[in-house]
Amino acid sequence: MKYNRHKLILELVTQKSIETQEELAQLLRDRGVKVTQATVSRDIREMNLTKVTGENGKQKYIVLDASGIPNMVGRYARLLNEAVLGADTARNLLILRTNPGLASAVGAALDALGLTGLVGTLAGDDTVFCAFKQDEDAIAAIDELKGKITTGLDAVTSKRGKRRRDAESAESDEV
Repeated sequence: MKYNRHKLILELVTQKSIETQEELAQLLRDRGVKVTQATVSRDIREMNLTKVTGENGKQKYIVLDASGIPNMVGRYARLLNEAVLGADTARNLLILRTNPGLASAVGAALDALGLTGLVGTLAGDDTVFCAFKQDEDAIAAIDELKGKITTGLDAVTSKRGKRRRDAESAESDEV
């Protein structure tokens, strides 16, 4: 019963902007779950929910991960999707072009996403340099980001594929 209630709370919190414990309790009651405000309060504590300021300026509950960091992947994905205009690689570097003024936010989002092999980011006004441990990590980051960004990365993917084909063609010409 508690498991099902927690599952429903998680679903409600991720789908709706819930501002108060009483609002959450009422939503649960509307779905046939008998709860008191005290039960909802315990559930919130056990589930590691916290309040943050939403996009509309109002408070809402969100789910924290085990480290206590808000689950911000969706928000980061929206930011990356809206801010990134294009990308390219140069060995172990991934260079992202962004809308003016958004490079710092994009760099912070990339740092927080924990991309494999990412050593760090350096942001200007409209460009982010991402340093990776290995060349392959920079290439893998593009593939990983493609799942989050629907614009700006197609060009780099096709360029990378063209570079690979050109290199393979040059090698076959030498043989």
